Amino acid sequence: LEMVRMIGFDKSASMALFFVIALATSSLAEESFRKGQAVVETAAGQQHVLQVEYAQTPAEREQGLMGRTALGLNEGMVFDFDRPQQVIMWMKNTPLPLDMLFINEKGVVTHVAAKTTPYSEALIPSGGLVRYVIELNGGRAEALEIHNGSRVLRGLEPDQ
Repeated sequence: LEMVRMIGFDKSASMALFFVIALATSSLAEESFRKGQAVVETAAGQQHVLQVEYAQTPAEREQGLMGRTALGLNEGMVFDFDRPQQVIMWMKNTPLPLDMLFINEKGVVTHVAAKTTPYSEALIPSGGLVRYVIELNGGRAEALEIHNGSRVLRGLEPDQ
């Protein structure tokens, strides 16, 4: 009986340690994104400065904004896919509704997926070849008048 109690304690301690490590790793992943600014110009010539994080590696793109429960008004994340391609996004494990700006290699917004559904596993296609995606709070693209044809003047890459 004493041995069973010790095994139970060790198992509980191991599980607790696992959760502490998992939470720490999750927090580190969120904080490890490079940060910068992106400037988006609307068709009317208005320029909006966004505070962005960059998801450049496959692991960073996979993590994205999953698990985030808050995103500032003019904050977002830039996903760089290295070359023009068809891109498919989803909202799995993402509690915030987001706007997704699909952007070609020249920095032109070619498609906006507005107010995506939190936690949805529905696929959200780019609708053509894109290199970048910027995710913003749901409804922000409309509020800032960012539509197809808007241009990202700088900030699609960290050193721009």
